Amino acid sequence: MTQSHYRDGRNSAKFRMEASDQGVVFEYGQGPGGCDHLGAREAWVFEHEGLYHMTYDGAGRHAWLVCLATSTDLVQWERHGPIIACGEPGSPDSATASYGTVSKHGGKWHMFYLGSPNVTPAPNFIPSFPYLTLKAEADSPRGPWRKRYDITPWQPQPGSYYQDTASPGRIIEHGGEFLQFFSASVKKDFGRGCEIKRTLGIARTRDLDEPWTLDPEPLAPLDDQIENSDLYYEPSNGYWFLFTNHVGILSEADINPANMPEAIEGNPEEFTDAIWVYWSKDPNHWNPDHKAVVLDGKNCTWAKRCIGLPGIIVRDGRLAILYDGAPGESVSHMRRSIGLAWLNLPLVPPA
Repeated sequence: MTQSHYRDGRNSAKFRMEASDQGVVFEYGQGPGGCDHLGAREAWVFEHEGLYHMTYDGAGRHAWLVCLATSTDLVQWERHGPIIACGEPGSPDSATASYGTVSKHGGKWHMFYLGSPNVTPAPNFIPSFPYLTLKAEADSPRGPWRKRYDITPWQPQPGSYYQDTASPGRIIEHGGEFLQFFSASVKKDFGRGCEIKRTLGIARTRDLDEPWTLDPEPLAPLDDQIENSDLYYEPSNGYWFLFTNHVGILSEADINPANMPEAIEGNPEEFTDAIWVYWSKDPNHWNPDHKAVVLDGKNCTWAKRCIGLPGIIVRDGRLAILYDGAPGESVSHMRRSIGLAWLNLPLVPPA
């Protein structure tokens, strides 16, 4: 493992697989009804009938909700507004219904989304723990979406690596089952006071309408501090590439009120600082040393510190990466827009 360049010793990536950044393609604040008036982030992109569909978190006037936009070129977007709403008081998504991961199987559309009964105070309404995985379904990617409260994909488990976060991610079919690469976190005292550590895990099922079985160990160490996932399979060499966002921490020189993000769970000095990629020929097993930085402040043209969740799709023989960021030196969770970066294909692990 390479020496950490973070002041708290969290793991670093030894390699780089640098993307070419195109810049902002989706600015926050332009959605119908003010659905993203305080931010647009956490893009998930897929193609259907020749049209690109992007679900994203719209930071609206009352909650963060899954919103939809469509495009023919990944640059010009038509905004359709929220496609799912918060649940009634007492429901697991009463405060937020966000980060919708969408796929089609068995003749219908499935959405696994993040729900929580807790958010920070107005006006930001940032989702707070627990981060839960909930399910909805539809006959079209535009909805209407029917919530399936009767289906519980999984729950956070005390004492596990997913005791505080067990939220959705990319689903692939492999070896006769579905694998979902979910986000996991633990909030506890690791020796420096109460803090959060994050990683990814694999959930398994043979039926998307049934409960999932979660692997007993994560696919990467908690000290990697990663969350959220998307995957690409490279047919030319048999490698799977797992894209994820990394959570960094302010340096001691940067700790001042002007740089502190809005209060969320855990350390207020933390922020999403990069997109990483892992590679493996077996999606069931990942070597934590096989990871590289794809996008950070060094090669992003507009967000010099804060770079969030990647959504990937192939277009015109290249791999497109949609990601969120905050402009300039900001590390804020709010007022983020969505950018576009590219990797040339075929993908090859760094030497």
